[in-house]
Amino acid sequence: MQLVVGRIGKPHGIRGEVTVEVRTDEPEARFAPGTVLRTEPGAVPPPESADGPGVLFRVPAKLTIEAARWHQGRMLVAFDGVLDREGAEALRGTLLVVDSSEVAPPEDPEEFHDHQLVGLAAVTPSGERLGEVVRIDHAPSSDLLVLRRTEGQTALIPFVRAIVPEVDLAGGRVIVDPPAGLLDL
Repeated sequence: MQLVVGRIGKPHGIRGEVTVEVRTDEPEARFAPGTVLRTEPGAVPPPESADGPGVLFRVPAKLTIEAARWHQGRMLVAFDGVLDREGAEALRGTLLVVDSSEVAPPEDPEEFHDHQLVGLAAVTPSGERLGEVVRIDHAPSSDLLVLRRTEGQTALIPFVRAIVPEVDLAGGRVIVDPPAGLLDL
C-alpha cells in the first residue's frame, strides 16, 4: 500500500526548491537529505517541457531529496536534478509516497498508523457489527474513525479510549462503545 507523505506545491525562488504540503508525523525523517521518495502525478495536468510546444514533461518515478528546511511554517525541499524554477513548477501537484512496508510500526502500543486501521471491522463490545473503518480524519480536537456503516451511511467516531477501548489488529477489528445517539448523527 502506498502512503502519501507529502504533496509538492508551488516553486520557491529560482533554484528549484518547492513547497511541500507535509502529510506525515515524521517530516524530519521522511524528508531527510538522501531519502528517495516515489511519485504519483497529482491532479494538475503536466506542463509542456522546455523542449518545445507539444512535448510534455514527465515527472520521474522517484525523486531524491537534496535538502529540506522549514521556512515560515512551510517545508521547502530541493530535489536532485531539479535546478530551476521551471523544473520545480513541473512537479507541482505531484504526490510523494512511500510503501507501507517501509514504515516501522509505532513504538507505543497505543499508537497506530492510519493504514493499520483502514479496513478493520468496527464492532460493539457485544460483537454487533457497526461497519468498516474507511479512513481516518485528523481533526483539531481528536482523530476520527470514519466508518462505512452496514446500512451504507457514514459515521464519525472520535478515536478516544472512552469510545474505542480496544484495537485488535491481529483480529482485524476495533471495539467501539458509542454513547447513546452517536451513531444517529
